[in-house]
Amino acid sequence: MNQSERITLDPSVCHGKPCIRGLRYPVESLLELLAGGMTTEEILADYEDLEREDVMAALAFAARLAHVKRMDRFAA
Repeated sequence: MNQSERITLDPSVCHGKPCIRGLRYPVESLLELLAGGMTTEEILADYEDLEREDVMAALAFAARLAHVKRMDRFAA
């Protein structure tokens, strides 16, 4: 399974938010855990049905969303 297949969109799961492998783990939740200081190892220990590749896929998804051509300033 490649990274892009790990991120799924299903209107019946988490209101259509991007999730990990159709599970009820929104990508944004994993990103918030990482931003809050949790390590990948800590996340994997807390959520046993997740795999290291799921966390990496969430980061890759966020990186793709962050690609912008130009940004004059951040919105408040």
